[in-house]
Amino acid sequence: MNYTGPKVKLSRKLGINITVKAKKYATNKPYPPGQHGAAKRRAKQSDFGRQLLEKQRLRLQYNVAEKQLVNYYFKATKMQGNTAENLVQVLETRLDSLVYRAGFARSIYAARQYVKHGHILVNGRRVNVPSYHVKLSDLVSVKEKSRNLDCFQESVRNSAPPAYIEVSKADFSAKLNYIPARDEVPVQCEISLVVEYYSR
Repeated sequence: MNYTGPKVKLSRKLGINITVKAKKYATNKPYPPGQHGAAKRRAKQSDFGRQLLEKQRLRLQYNVAEKQLVNYYFKATKMQGNTAENLVQVLETRLDSLVYRAGFARSIYAARQYVKHGHILVNGRRVNVPSYHVKLSDLVSVKEKSRNLDCFQESVRNSAPPAYIEVSKADFSAKLNYIPARDEVPVQCEISLVVEYYSR
């Protein structure tokens, strides 16, 4: 099941900004949530604790369920090359991830909702499955009737997509130029620790 709870509180706990609102609050309260969050000293983490924390960070930045992440890990292990790199690449080629990175949504949670509600097209056909695998030849766009909505207008106006995604703001479309390397993907996580967690 995907996370639907308070995202600002969770962001402060994990030390990452998973929404725009969380980023705003993190500036004013750069410490864990709770009554003693500002004064409490954190105990030294075990290796397992660090692995678990990084796994949770990765899972929530892509808004995927635990079972989905496990499946992606096993898929990554069967691919040629580095498992950590493969895992990020598999997650980045999800439809909701591309919608978010392209700047059509302000958060990964909003991107998932837009896909589920039928606002997103792939090669001119509606796809409402957030986990849909986007290929290099696919053209992802916002449905024409949805382009005048304030949420899309504002998001596209302020979008700053990474180099591996080509965006046309005029027709609200995006294309994956190439499969990115780990250091090009703006995700806050030690992927190697996630791989260690699942390879136990």
